[in-house]
Amino acid sequence: VAMLRTGSRRLGCLRAALQSLAQTDHRSITFCIDPSLGLNEEQKGFQKVAFDFAAREMAPNMAEWDQKELFPVDVMRKAAQLGFGGIYVRTDVGGSGLSRLDTSVIFEALATGCTSTTAYISIHNMCAWMIDSFGNEEQRHKFCPPLCTMEKFASYCLTEPGSGSDAASLLTSAKRQGDHYILNGSKAFISGGGESDIYVVMCRTGGSGPKGISCIVVEKGTPGLSFGKKEKKVSISSAIMRSSYGEPDKVVADNLGLMEGFLGQIRAFGGNSIYIKSLQLGTIHAFYNKDFTSVRMQQQFGKKAQRSQYLQFQLADMATKLVASRLMIRTAAVALQEEREDAVALCSMAKLFVTEECFTICNQALQMHGGYGYLKDYAVQQYMRDSRVHQILEGSNEVMRMLISRSLLQD
Repeated sequence: VAMLRTGSRRLGCLRAALQSLAQTDHRSITFCIDPSLGLNEEQKGFQKVAFDFAAREMAPNMAEWDQKELFPVDVMRKAAQLGFGGIYVRTDVGGSGLSRLDTSVIFEALATGCTSTTAYISIHNMCAWMIDSFGNEEQRHKFCPPLCTMEKFASYCLTEPGSGSDAASLLTSAKRQGDHYILNGSKAFISGGGESDIYVVMCRTGGSGPKGISCIVVEKGTPGLSFGKKEKKVSISSAIMRSSYGEPDKVVADNLGLMEGFLGQIRAFGGNSIYIKSLQLGTIHAFYNKDFTSVRMQQQFGKKAQRSQYLQFQLADMATKLVASRLMIRTAAVALQEEREDAVALCSMAKLFVTEECFTICNQALQMHGGYGYLKDYAVQQYMRDSRVHQILEGSNEVMRMLISRSLLQD
């Protein structure tokens, strides 16, 4: 009963915030590319809460977090107070219980404040959802409540030094001994690595190939678990990354039965790839809001009419790609929510299309700024850097092409 009340409060936080936050609309965006088009009133409300939070708490700090490589714990916990720590986790364990489409809308809005930090929040949400969906009742009630409040943070551990996007070839093993598992191996590029409290680890409990892979929860402080240096990255710098290492026969995990088999991971990948794509939309939205003015000035005061027309056409192409990307993401989100057979293919298509087209938009936006685009005084350079990495994250775009082609060749 207490957990049910807690979950209801988390969902209530989002709805109450609609009344308590300032009424200023931060979007000031051209109608035809307005991200609220097609949403119902409740979704528009959630979106506005996220936009306001992003403008107030994240955007003013985005450049500092990037330059100093800060992991903004306090701000993320403020986001959790609004229900953003477990957006699509069930309410009986403290989640907000929203749909995939709702979640996509929220992440798009949050990314306008800081793409990097929102990327980590999306991974944290995915971990909480995995435990909620595939864990037993004891695991759900132990781990999910502190994850939904972000009292504790979570990380997803899949990539290994020798197996990046080829997840089925991972080598980290988990051998059962009595009522627990012994883990051996190492993981790389863990967002939140060393900072998080809970690690959702993909490991091999069976034979070779995808069917031999399972997922186990490992808590920070477990004997034998250690972390490498903080990686120096080109972008998404506030989403701290480290590698993890398990000393041979030392890492003991007592949490059994979480997401045995590879199907759950594919579902998790499909879901979070939607949110990674949504971050791209937020990045482009932020460009239109923050940097569009300088482009308009070039258009208005350009020495030649030809240049002004060129800019108009470029902006038209960028806007068209943005709207097309948003439609693909929302279509895939609905398919995933309904657990349709085409969900994996649609998620893969959306991830491939959106990450490549949105990077093209950011790259073109930097070109429009000329030399000023390379100055850190202008946010467009960070948009471009934070956008590029998403062609690699959550399965590279080559893997997306592979999944799409497999779907097309099925009988």
